[in-house]
Amino acid sequence: MQSRRPIARPSWALALLPLSMLPCGAQAMDYGNDDFGFSLGGYIRGWTSFNLKDAPETHGDDKGKLSMLRTSLLLDADAVTGPLSWKAITRVDKEVMTDYQRDLQDLNRSMVNTGFRGRGSDLMDQYDRAELREFYFDYEKDRVKVRVGKQQVVWGETDFFRAMDVVQGFDYRWRSFLEPENEELRKPLIMVNTTIQVPEADGSLQVLLRPGLDAHNAIGNSVDFYGGRWAPQPYRGTDFYSLLDTDYEHSAGDNRKVTGGLRWAGIIGDVNYSLAWLKSYQGDPVVNSRFNPYHDTPKGVLGDLIYPEITVWGATASTYVPAADAVFSTELVYTQDAAFNYGSEPLAPGLPPGFSGLMRKDTFTTMLRMDKTVDLSRFLGTSRPSFLSAQLFNTRVLGFSEDDDLVALAAYTAKKKRDTTIFTTVLQANYRNDTINPSLAGGVDLSGDGGFLIPAVEFAMGDKWRLRAEADLFFAAGNSNDSAQEDNGATRLFGYFDTHDQLVLRLTRQF
Repeated sequence: MQSRRPIARPSWALALLPLSMLPCGAQAMDYGNDDFGFSLGGYIRGWTSFNLKDAPETHGDDKGKLSMLRTSLLLDADAVTGPLSWKAITRVDKEVMTDYQRDLQDLNRSMVNTGFRGRGSDLMDQYDRAELREFYFDYEKDRVKVRVGKQQVVWGETDFFRAMDVVQGFDYRWRSFLEPENEELRKPLIMVNTTIQVPEADGSLQVLLRPGLDAHNAIGNSVDFYGGRWAPQPYRGTDFYSLLDTDYEHSAGDNRKVTGGLRWAGIIGDVNYSLAWLKSYQGDPVVNSRFNPYHDTPKGVLGDLIYPEITVWGATASTYVPAADAVFSTELVYTQDAAFNYGSEPLAPGLPPGFSGLMRKDTFTTMLRMDKTVDLSRFLGTSRPSFLSAQLFNTRVLGFSEDDDLVALAAYTAKKKRDTTIFTTVLQANYRNDTINPSLAGGVDLSGDGGFLIPAVEFAMGDKWRLRAEADLFFAAGNSNDSAQEDNGATRLFGYFDTHDQLVLRLTRQF
């Protein structure tokens, strides 16, 4: 029986505490002239979330428990000093340990559901952060604009899932992929970003150079392998970092290496298009297994997580089609040397699947998208036409063979499929002059492996206050009551989020 310290269980009133503490008097600052000036804005934001289902990994019933109590302060400063324009964005995040998170922390420390005793990562260390997210200057002369420093670069226009938006990784530890503004999750990098306008060809050339000066964990996606609230089922409370290290200097993916890319963007008739080449790092990590090392010998007990270097070739196009009164767009992405783990059967009793080794394959991703305004006022009473977006993604593994025994994710028996096809859609409506804005987002794995649904509503209260309420609902294949080795190969993308349903409240005070 697991021992627990007596603690006070947070109430719903306590859950709203960070929201009620947001100051009403915060104001933006703006002064200066055309040659020298300074402005400061930002927001203070509070989140609360509640479990809508029980987490089978813990001993008690977690349905209705407070799962997140979080506050963030973001400061966004702009300055002009002669020919240079400066930008600095800093953000401080702080969470309160909830009863539910303490249960996960206790499991994390004891590792009772794996039989191993690990170091027990501190979950609050994954959520509490203070960072200078962006800091750069712009210099522009004639046709050339240069941006130097820590920044975000967005290639592509996808939402929940990404085809061309692969310049940088994302931080999925505290909110997974669900935060509406993806710039809050994207991980900025130190780069020299040069754009050269070429009006003779109706286009521009963008040159990215990343000199390799970032912190180790700036590359790739940061995911919850610590056993926190967004760890994939059935691994909440399991600290994989007691058994795995992360090797950011692996010979196949050394974050100190100079990387970069080229992107040409232009217009032909009514079609906007782009062509891109990028040398970067795989977004999701893979395991360099101790039992079959890939190039370098791992340091972890079972292996190391690595972010292999990849080469990406991409093309995008978009145009307005009057017959459909909609904008259609596409992204085509060819990725060289994507890495996959293999071995759907554990090498030995007690070892997770997917640790037989690592294999490289090329992939081809296709995205088709339609953006359209639809007039639902007669049916729903909206104050203006609504916005509808639909996207279809397909990623194909080239040179695929069943004999390779690739797994969708290490630690699960589910085999990788040749094609992974996902359909997503978003409908946004508006009431009372855009002061009440409901939305409905959803996605489905067309292979029959589950999906998600996110009904939400955002209230605009004057110019400064925004309140958003949403439910994150997952419909997943696989059963969280079973271990990953016993999931009969059914647990894939949406299966990782089985029993992770949440009710989320978010209040923002802008200034």
